[in-house]
Amino acid sequence: MKSPVLATLFTLVVTTAAQAAPPPNILFIFTDDHCEQALSAYDPARISTPNLDRIAKQGMRFNRCLVTNSICGPSRAVIQTGKYSHLNGFKTNRDRFNGDQQTFPKLLRADGYQTAVIGKWHLVSTPQGFDHYDVLKGQGPYYNPPMLTAGADGKPVTRQHTGYTTEIITDKTLTWLKEQRDPQKPFMLMCQHKAPHRNWMPSPKYLNWLDDVTIPEPETLRDDYSGRTQSASRQQMTIKEHLNANDLKLTGYGTMNAQQRKLWDAAYGPKNAAFNEARVKMTEKEVIQWKYQRYVKDYLRCVKSVDDSVGEVLDYLEEAGLADNTVVIYSSDQGWYLGEHGWYDKRWMYEESLKTPLLVRWPGVVKAGETNNDVVSNLDFAETFLEIAGTKIPSDMQGRSLVPIFQGNTPADWRKTFYYHYYENPGAHNVARHYGVTNGRYKLIRFYALEGKPLDDWELFDLQKDPHELHSVYGDPDYAEVQADLEAELARLRKQYAVTEDPIRR
Repeated sequence: MKSPVLATLFTLVVTTAAQAAPPPNILFIFTDDHCEQALSAYDPARISTPNLDRIAKQGMRFNRCLVTNSICGPSRAVIQTGKYSHLNGFKTNRDRFNGDQQTFPKLLRADGYQTAVIGKWHLVSTPQGFDHYDVLKGQGPYYNPPMLTAGADGKPVTRQHTGYTTEIITDKTLTWLKEQRDPQKPFMLMCQHKAPHRNWMPSPKYLNWLDDVTIPEPETLRDDYSGRTQSASRQQMTIKEHLNANDLKLTGYGTMNAQQRKLWDAAYGPKNAAFNEARVKMTEKEVIQWKYQRYVKDYLRCVKSVDDSVGEVLDYLEEAGLADNTVVIYSSDQGWYLGEHGWYDKRWMYEESLKTPLLVRWPGVVKAGETNNDVVSNLDFAETFLEIAGTKIPSDMQGRSLVPIFQGNTPADWRKTFYYHYYENPGAHNVARHYGVTNGRYKLIRFYALEGKPLDDWELFDLQKDPHELHSVYGDPDYAEVQADLEAELARLRKQYAVTEDPIRR
C-alpha cells in the first residue's frame, strides 16, 4: 500500500503531466448531402474514397449517426447550438440563424481556442464566434464562387474567386493552417464543403471519370409507394420526373467562365449528343436508367473531389507534426437518396436521409479500426467539441458528448431511442411535415401537414423484416404492443425536448 505522502506525490505528477499536455486541436470536415452509400468505408459498391477511409481505418466509424432534421441549414444550426430546431430558431432553409445566441464556437473561443470556419455556412446571418471566417454566400456555386469574409475594418466583405469551389475551400483551409492561425493556441477549424449538393457539377479533372462504368441500381429505384401513406407518393423528388435539364447537364453552365465551359463542352457534348440521338427510340425504363446513371455519376464525381481534399488536409497535418494532437471529425448535414425509392434529395425520416456518415480519428484516444452502433446524433457534436477542449458543457444543450464513446465506454444510460422532426412544407420537393421516433428495430412516423393542410397519417416500420421501409404496419394487430410503446415513447421525447406546437401555414 502506498503511503499518503507517495500517493500525494503521484497525484501531483499525474496532474502536472496532464496540465502540461497541450489541448487537442479540432478539425471538423463537413459536407452537404453526402450519404453513406457514397463513402467506401460504409459501402464500397459505387465509389472508392481512400482518404475518407483513412479516418475510419485510423479511428472510429459510427453506423447509427442520426440527424434531428434532415435538411442543410437546420442541421448546421443544430451543430452550432446543440439544440433541436424548435429551440435554436432555424427550422427550415427559409429561416435566418440568430447568431447572438449561445454557440459552441463562442464557448471555445472564450476558453482560449482559435476558431475558424471556411466554406459553406448556409445560415444566412454573418458567422459569429469565429476568429476567422471565409464562407460561401448562400448556397454557393460549384465554379467561381463569391465568398464572404471580414475586411480590414472587421465588417463583412465579398470577394470573388476563380476556380472549382471544392478546391478553393481546400486551398483556403491549408492557407489558414499554414499561415494564418496562431501556432501558440489550440484551434477549432470547420472546413465545410458545398459538395456534393445539387446540381452536382464535377471538377474539370473528373468530368469523364466513370464514363466506362455502370453504377448498380438500388433495389427500390422503381418503388411505387403503395405500402405507405399518401405523403410518399405526393413528393416531388423522383429521378423519373423531377430532375431538370441543368441537373442532367443537358443545358446550362452555371457560373463557369469561357475556359471552364470549353472543358465542360468537350466532356458533356459528345455524351449529350449520343443521348439525344438515342432518346427517340428509348423506352421509359431506358430513360430512367440513363437519368440514374447521369445523376449518380455526377454526384460521385463531386464526392471524389471532396475525398481528394480530405487527403490533402490529412497529409498536411502529418507533415506539420499536428496529426497526433488533432481530433479529425468527418460528417455531413444529413443523408441522401442515390435512387432509393426512385428519389434524390433528403428530408424524410426514412433511413437513407435520417442517417449521416460520422468518422472520428483521435490518436491515443480512439482505437484504430473501431466501429460503433450506438444511436448518436448531430445534436451531440457541440457537446463533444466542448468536452474535447475541456470546456464546460452548458446545461441547456440537448445532446451529450461522444467522448466517452470515443474512449470505448458508452454510458449505461445512453439513448436507446431517437426523436426526429421535419418542418419545411410547403416547400421544395413537397415532403410532408412529420415527426417520429425510432429505436433501431422499429420506427413510428406521424405526417401532420401537407401543402398547408393538416394530416394525421401514421406509418410504422419493422426495420428488421422490412429494411427498405416499403410496407407500413401501423394499425396491424400483430404490432399493437410495439405501436403503443412507440407512441408513448414519442410523447415522452417530445416532452423531454420541450417540443412546441407547429402552426400550419399555407
